[in-house]
Amino acid sequence: MPRAVWTGTISFGLVTIPVRLYPATSPKDVRFHLVDDRGARVHFRRYVEADETEPAAANDVDAETAEGSVGSAGPRTAEREVAFEELQRGFETDEGTVVVSPEEIEAVRPSPSRVIAIEDFVDLADIDPVYFEKSYIVAARDEAAKPYAVLLRAMDRSGRAGIGRFVLRTKPHLAVIRPAGDVLALETMFFADEVRDGRSLAPEVDPAEMSEKEVELAQVLIETLKTDWDPARYEDTYRQQLLERIAKRRPVAGRAASGSAPTGARIDELLDALKASVDEAKRNKARVGKRSA
Repeated sequence: MPRAVWTGTISFGLVTIPVRLYPATSPKDVRFHLVDDRGARVHFRRYVEADETEPAAANDVDAETAEGSVGSAGPRTAEREVAFEELQRGFETDEGTVVVSPEEIEAVRPSPSRVIAIEDFVDLADIDPVYFEKSYIVAARDEAAKPYAVLLRAMDRSGRAGIGRFVLRTKPHLAVIRPAGDVLALETMFFADEVRDGRSLAPEVDPAEMSEKEVELAQVLIETLKTDWDPARYEDTYRQQLLERIAKRRPVAGRAASGSAPTGARIDELLDALKASVDEAKRNKARVGKRSA
């Protein structure tokens, strides 16, 4: 069983459901290490490039002097290796590179959250899949099985998905929670300004240039090729062929492989919480209506 990447609660209205988040996918890409012809691992060095705009004269400075002058003002005259603890974060702007300290980044980093607060329920069909980033399975903790099942069934019948926010590791995420068979699934989502508007890339075709017969024939072809979705039909043949080739090769000799309490533990408590949440939502809508009148 995979390890949970996040533990907390789903919150909607006055109902809280303790859950765990598990990765919904397990990528099986064939990954390689970089090695030399004897199988020894190749490592990378971090270094600062020499300043090519103002090269040093051959007799201008020796290697020892150049190394000792690191960090002083003036142009760099030689490459130098940089220790990990010396690294800073730089952001490129039109005027140049802005260096941001770790303390400044930490000052605005969001605090870890243990609640996915559902803010809205939307029609799942209205969400373009381009907004989906990564998929997770939302599993109920043992004490929350009943309210979890109620939420799952209610969302399945309504055809709606919950939109909320939470912090996973150190990054805030927008998320959609939706029914996926017998469980709830969660997709982290791209924010609106992260999704490109594809209309600018759309081909310019005069509708008059397309005949109705061409469109009808395209529809016939689609109908001919249509089938039920079965993901097992589509295999990664490239990965299979690559692994077959690897299996035929002999290894290089001598190299070793390197929360909160649940709401609604009893059905009457869950009903009370749901009724109170509905009443509160109606009051909030009424207040909004009065203000806009």
